[in-house]
Amino acid sequence: MKIYLSVHIQSKEEAQQEVKAILQNLVVQTLQEKGCIQYTLHQGIEDTNTFVFYEVWESQEALDRHNTMPYIKELAVLFEDKLASESVLVKSTLIA
Repeated sequence: MKIYLSVHIQSKEEAQQEVKAILQNLVVQTLQEKGCIQYTLHQGIEDTNTFVFYEVWESQEALDRHNTMPYIKELAVLFEDKLASESVLVKSTLIA
């Protein structure tokens, strides 16, 4: 079963460009992973400190494997003091 995710990340104003660069690099690395169908990054129009990932994974196993990647595990350190709030993750399945 495919897994669909949206992840909302809110950067601090002064860290916006640094967070954006980290996230853009994450896209490049993640798109190379087996089981990744789609991994796109969006930036808010009205609030440019808001970033949203839209992800589609072949299976829960592929997503679990993604979450063990070193570049995912390093995010907490890279984001230390750069985010305005905790990220929000919504995991879903396609119904229509």
